Formats: sequence, structure tokens, C-alpha cells
Amino acid sequence: MEALRASLFNCLHMSTKSTTLHKNHFPKSMFLNLQSTDPLPNSSYPTFHNKVSKFKAFTSTVSTDPKVETGTEGEKFDWFSQWYPVMPVCDLDKRVPHAKTVMGLDVVVWWDRHESAWKVFDDSCPHRLAPLSEGRIDQWGRLQCVYHGWCFSGSGDCKFIPQAPPDGPPVHTFKKACVAVYPSTVQNEILWFWPNSDPQYNDIISKKKPPYIAELDDPSYTKLMMNREFPFGYEILVENLADPAHLPYAHYGLVPNPYANNRDKADREGGIPIEFSIQKSDIEGFNAARVNGATKFIAPCVYYSEASLRQDHANMQGNKWKVSANVAPRRVLLVLFCVPFSPGKSRLIFSFPRNFGVWIDWIVPRWMNHINHNLILDSDLYFLHVEELKLMDVGPRNWQKACFMPTKSDAQVVAFRKWLKKFSDGQINWGDKYPKTLPPSPPKEQLMDRYWSHVVNCSSCSRAYKGLNALEVVLQLVSIVSLGIVAATKHGVLSATARTALVSMAVLCFAASKWLSNFIYKNFHFHDYNHALR
Repeated sequence: MEALRASLFNCLHMSTKSTTLHKNHFPKSMFLNLQSTDPLPNSSYPTFHNKVSKFKAFTSTVSTDPKVETGTEGEKFDWFSQWYPVMPVCDLDKRVPHAKTVMGLDVVVWWDRHESAWKVFDDSCPHRLAPLSEGRIDQWGRLQCVYHGWCFSGSGDCKFIPQAPPDGPPVHTFKKACVAVYPSTVQNEILWFWPNSDPQYNDIISKKKPPYIAELDDPSYTKLMMNREFPFGYEILVENLADPAHLPYAHYGLVPNPYANNRDKADREGGIPIEFSIQKSDIEGFNAARVNGATKFIAPCVYYSEASLRQDHANMQGNKWKVSANVAPRRVLLVLFCVPFSPGKSRLIFSFPRNFGVWIDWIVPRWMNHINHNLILDSDLYFLHVEELKLMDVGPRNWQKACFMPTKSDAQVVAFRKWLKKFSDGQINWGDKYPKTLPPSPPKEQLMDRYWSHVVNCSSCSRAYKGLNALEVVLQLVSIVSLGIVAATKHGVLSATARTALVSMAVLCFAASKWLSNFIYKNFHFHDYNHALR
């Protein structure tokens, strides 16, 4: 998962000798290494300090400086008084309602054409609790429950109950006939919602806004987005994204490691020491610094990192890069939105804004980029799932006793776990909604299934999936029809050359359909990753 910071950045470094990015590098490198393991040119990042402070390390684990940790004694993080990202709006179809789960709440997202706005409702009809996400948007623009036809406006009011007599009491106006509505807003082309439907929060957007990333609205930056659901919880997701040390190992062969040849390697992968310093930690999150770079965790969802890339005139001298001062910096960011789904499940929305190579995203289809992203995401998915199960066995509050983290590369993981322990007793406070155990572990093929975790939730990949399946059927039909023509036609009607051409076309189309079938399965359903054989 930390490939979300590695692959893009590594590959873009490798292509600095020319402004043209090699096609065999770029798709695999749409994941970032914004926490580069190597010094970079001075960053233009406005929020963080470039100076790295000394970092205390103990024999048992890495420790943050107590001076940077602030917060009132006993202060607790309120998980239900925060904005949460639901989905990128590019992956929401205005024609249909969408079922989503955030912070354990089942919600339905739908487009209200009367207000020209996305709405987030409780996914439960007040009549008999049927899921409204299984309903439809009727011809008058109302959300209709298809169980009994009750219809609702964008304010949650019930507008029509078919079973109510027209000359009887207006039961559709009763308060109990209304649906709970959650405050929602669109920012940075992402739909956000506030997980409390109490009327006192109707105007919460005027008092507290979601974290804003200016580059996601800057037209000079490219900013393709992707979403993916995972069979492990929010806590594991965040700490994995904050850990760059696993990149050369967990994603070996998928993420380029240009630094491996710059030092004597003690192993095949060429991992190197990485130093981080925690600059600030409080209930709002923490800031971390490395040499010429910085990251920020904005609780509960946003992980943000930025760095400048090596320029065309950069060259390696020893362990440092020398860069011409006359070359304008290229900027690439890592923007991750980590969404708590439910215990043992999480959702990631991410983008890699950059101010160069924008034309590439106009040429390379979004779904092709997602294929490469999914391959990298899958390469550590299984053992992250297992890791969470083992951590739950010892208890989230006991992570420091169970895990041995003696190096500074784990500083951000330690900072996040300490933040979680200090302000939330080591884990998300789900209230009384869930038991203290994780759901059972499914078979590996189901665990790593891409179709339900990504394809159905991605407008680009779902279209590509339907198109490729249709192409497979066309190839099979062409193959069958070609053979049928040969079999049904008398020898004197078709020449030997024509018959040979038809048979050859049938064979080629059949072979192409089988190859396409395998391609669809491996890229849209399940692709295993065997680390032992890499």
C-alpha cells in the first residue's frame, strides 16, 4: 500500500533526463514515493519545516519527542463529529441511488436534480426499513423506495404514499414518514458527509469544513482519482500508508527502486535506512518531516505529502543530488483519503496531483492506470489482513508490546498508533454498533476480489469491463460464424484460399477470446501475488 507513495515518484525521477515519460515506466509508477528514501531538492511545501530534528530511539521501539505531543489530559477524539469523504463524484451515476457505508453507517447517495446537489440519506425506508439504495429516482426527481413506492424529496420529506387514500389524513406529512438526512457537500470533486443527522448539524458546513487541498482544484495539475475497498480496517490502512520501508519488499518487481544501485546492497531488494521526525502531534493529527520533505496527517481521514522532483539538470554525486538552481521545480503530491468503513473494512480514495506530464492522462485511459494501481495494492493486501487479525488478538492498546520497531523509518507508524491510543483508546470508537471482534476471514480469492472492491464502484473500470466482455462475445461469435460458413458451404462455392482464411480467422478469434477472458479475470476479478516466486 505504501506503493501509493512510491511507484509514481520513483519512475518520474527516472525520467528526468527528458520531459518525455517512457510509457513502460509511467503506468506502473502512478503510485508515489513522496516520502523518498533519498534527499530531494528543496521542497516548496508551505506548511512544513525542512529541517529534520534529532529523533530519540529506544531499544524497544521508536519514540516521538514528548515536546511535540500536545493535548488536554483525557481529551478524546469525537469520530462522529468529523467530515468523511464518501466517493469521488466522477464515480457516482446521477441516474441511480448508491449504497455506501462510512463509520458503520449505511447511507444512500443520490442526485437531487431540483437542488442540483448530491444528497446523503439513511439507507432505510421509514415504512418497513427496506434499503432505499435498491430503489430508483422517479420521473419527478424523487427518491422512490421500490418496496411499496414511497417517495422522498431532497429534504428527506415524504412526498407520496401510494397506499394512503387521497381523501384521508395526510400521513405522508408526519415526521415519522421522513428519512434521516446527513449534511453533505462536494469539495475537491469528492462528496463528503457529516455522520450525524441531528438538525443542529444542518448548517455545520458554515462552522467546520472538510480539509481542502488546493492542488486538486488547480487546472494546471493532473488529478485522476481512484477508490478501492479493503478487507482490513482503517487503522491498518493508515499505518501502512505511513510506512515507506516496506516498498522494496512487499512490492518487489512492481515499484521501481532507483536508489538500490546507489549503495552496497545487503539483499536483493536494496532497502535503505529512512529517517523521519515528528514535528507536531495533537488531537488534530500530526506533522512529520524528512530531509527536504514533509507529510501531514489530518485526522481522521487525510494523509498528505508533497515534494519536488529532480529536474532535467540533476545528477547524482555520491549520495546527494545536485540540481541546477535555474530549473523550475516540478511538484507531485500524494493525497490520500482513508475512510473508516466498518471493523475490518476500509476504503481508500486517492489522487496524485502533479504540475507536469498532464497530457499523459489525456491519452492513457483511466481504467488502464487503475489496473496497475490494483496490482500494486493487491501485493500486500493479504498479509495486511492477517496482520490485523493478529493485532486484534493481542489488543490494539498493546501494539507497542507486540511490535518491535527500533528504527526511525517506523516513526510515522508509531506517531499514528500513539495518536490513536492517546485520543481514542487505540482504535475507532464505533459506539455499540459492532462487537469487539473482526468478521471471519474469507478465502483468499474472495479476499482479493477486485470486482466488488473496485470495479463496480469505478465508472471507468465498469465501462471497460462491460466493453471487454462484449468484445469477448463478439470474438466468439465471429469464430463460430466463420466455422459455420465453412461447414455449410459446398466445396465448389468457396475457393481453398477463402476457406483457409475463414478457418484461420475462426482460430485467431477463438484464441483472442480466450486470451481476453483471462485478461478480464486477472485484471477485473482476481490476480494473486506470490512473493516467494518473484
